[in-house]
Amino acid sequence: MEFTLDLNHVWFILVGVLFGGYAMLDGFDLGVGSLHLFTKGDRERRLALNAIGPVWDGNEVWLVTGGGALFAAFPNVYATAFSGFYVAFMLLLFVLIFRAVSIEVRSKMDSPRWRRTWDALFSVSSMVIALLMGTALGNVIIGVPIDENMVYRGSFWELLNPYGLLVGVTTVALFMMHGAIYLAMKTEGELEKRARGWINNSIIFFVICYVTTTMATLIYVPHMIDHFRDFPAFFIVAILNMLAIANIPREMAHGTTFRAFLSSAASILALLALFAIGVYPNFLFSSIDPAYSINLYNGASSQKTLEIMLIIAIIGMPFVIAYTVAIYWIFRGKVKLTEHSY
Repeated sequence: MEFTLDLNHVWFILVGVLFGGYAMLDGFDLGVGSLHLFTKGDRERRLALNAIGPVWDGNEVWLVTGGGALFAAFPNVYATAFSGFYVAFMLLLFVLIFRAVSIEVRSKMDSPRWRRTWDALFSVSSMVIALLMGTALGNVIIGVPIDENMVYRGSFWELLNPYGLLVGVTTVALFMMHGAIYLAMKTEGELEKRARGWINNSIIFFVICYVTTTMATLIYVPHMIDHFRDFPAFFIVAILNMLAIANIPREMAHGTTFRAFLSSAASILALLALFAIGVYPNFLFSSIDPAYSINLYNGASSQKTLEIMLIIAIIGMPFVIAYTVAIYWIFRGKVKLTEHSY
């Protein structure tokens, strides 16, 4: 693997950072949504919603920004992915919208049936989002049928293969763990105790999925370890990931929930780093012929476009980061229900 830092590599890293920021931030509120139906009673469900209420829509800014960056910097990747995964992306868009609607309208009527219905839809939508995103990553890993013209030659049902779904379930487990830690950090009383129990169970669930996915990758997708074999230093990322996961129960035992949350966030970033190292230099690996794969060069915009976009990113990214930091600082601390709560 030859690596020369040019604008193509810079944007490969920046797109990864944007999607990594989204996974780290929106991952916990998707996890809270996935756990939503395990709460007891209307008050606990309102507390769970208000734990993510001030930040969930801001978290999705990172997804929009990442999608925009991918469209502008790597238009061939964007075009092939969105045309090939069209049904999957439309389903993802639908559940994203439906989840937002569920949060906003759930408490508009003081009707138990109305609230239970939207609670169920909110929870299912959260799990489907995580499952679809993970399944998409799984398909990127094993490869998709792309021909010499960068045209996807498969169908929606081919995306629902065992490996893709395994990565999808692993993503759901990861976000559940992340969300349970966040709930324990943001709530108190009975819900906090319940969330701490979910942390232990979700860690076990995630570790089982993670080990199974790792074994399946080593057996069925051997090209994902080529760069690790050629450059053993990359194995440090895998070690850091395992240490981050192992540190979560340790921090919880010491009562330092925030540090456990940081460890969970670090594990998400480490997993995405392992993914990026494995697929590099490709964005979409062709299962028809590796020569047809779309990488950071044949999928990129012109150098002038990448240069202008980098200037815009240097100007704009501090505002996105500042907005995110400000929101989390303003709404720090434990959740309290008021007349303005969901």
